[in-house]
Amino acid sequence: EVQLVESGGGLVQPGGSLRLSCAASGFTFSSYAMSWVRQAPGKGLEWVSNINSGGDITSYVDSVKGRFTIARDNAKNTLYLQMNSLKPEDTAVYYCYFHKVLINRHYWGQGTQVTVSS
Repeated sequence: EVQLVESGGGLVQPGGSLRLSCAASGFTFSSYAMSWVRQAPGKGLEWVSNINSGGDITSYVDSVKGRFTIARDNAKNTLYLQMNSLKPEDTAVYYCYFHKVLINRHYWGQGTQVTVSS
């Protein structure tokens, strides 16, 4: 059974930092690109960042470029999102996500709440 378990969210002041983690199990983690997706209160899903299976190719939505860093440890089956210089508009539930293209199935974690507020 595929499981994605996020952790690391919380309340932080503007300008602060958090590191999110996503522990993966039930599939060959090192074979899949992984993403972080977020949903702000009252808004739709927004893709935040992506990393390829090998961990050497990354991409980001413009609003987080230069502030967030995605990374993965394939030996630990874990995905990370380092978030620096946080802004109130980063407040959202952050989800770990991947897509098994061959069987067209999408997998999400339960999400972790990030709140940026003074």
